Amino acid sequence: MHSGAERPPSGLPPELAAALRTGPFHEALRTAIAVRGLALSRLRHRLGQRGVRIGVTTLSYWQQGLRRPARAESLRALPALEEVLEVPPGSLVALLQTDRSGGAPAARPYRALMESPEPLNEMLADLGSSAEAGVHTVCQIDRITVGARRELLGRQSQHLLRAHRDGVDRYLAIYVGDPGCEVERVRVRETENCRAGYVRSDGGTGIVVAELLFDGRLRAGETRLISYRFEDGTAGESREYIRGFSYSGGQYVLQVGFDPAELPARCHRFARRAVGGPDTGRTELLLSGRYPTVHLAEQQVESGQLGIDWEWA
Repeated sequence: MHSGAERPPSGLPPELAAALRTGPFHEALRTAIAVRGLALSRLRHRLGQRGVRIGVTTLSYWQQGLRRPARAESLRALPALEEVLEVPPGSLVALLQTDRSGGAPAARPYRALMESPEPLNEMLADLGSSAEAGVHTVCQIDRITVGARRELLGRQSQHLLRAHRDGVDRYLAIYVGDPGCEVERVRVRETENCRAGYVRSDGGTGIVVAELLFDGRLRAGETRLISYRFEDGTAGESREYIRGFSYSGGQYVLQVGFDPAELPARCHRFARRAVGGPDTGRTELLLSGRYPTVHLAEQQVESGQLGIDWEWA
């Protein structure tokens, strides 16, 4: 979860570094307390030595997510709490700021990441939801395959999801085909820990929205690992793949694989803060492997777009 605070140093225990990176606040706090081996009474005592008075019951509620620091005196106590728990200054404060809706990272509507948002809005409304309502992605891996005719064959995705409210029972997966995509021929295949429900599509924009149902309902803070794929191959020449992120934070890997018989001349990764905005962080990527691929990896994604484009010889 991007926070604006410094990245947790590599010297932190891995589980604590991960919790500070992805949140939510109560899980990061609970992990830090456990890693430091502090009983809540001892933590209260150390805070008291720094002039901060916080009760054991309050600390317990905070680490369980039953309450959150909201009053002025509670917010003023957070820097001392970070000091006692030996976490980077501002790391818990930043999680609290980005985690305003009971564990949900700060977000902007997914439609803000689309060139033509109206069809997406209609499909989401038809499914009775907004994109990723009640759940956000902690870690995501997308594998794109481009065929011998330079066509986008499809996308295979794996997500580690975390619910930020109780009762979440599905994830809405969004796919955007290349110009000319025949959406009625695009297929959705669930491969792990989910099953396909309703699917909606729009031929004019090449957008497909698939409902992926969980076996049970998640409680706030619980996670689910799912994987699925979209099978395409219906459009013409593919030149880029862009992934939009409404939430900041989490890890992301995008790999694009090409048919050995038809390879691009060069590939680049790029980021954009907004649709149609300038590219940032543009870097050339080198093909590698028996079945040639390029990839990008982001430890903490920003709200906006990430992608890879390529030029054909």
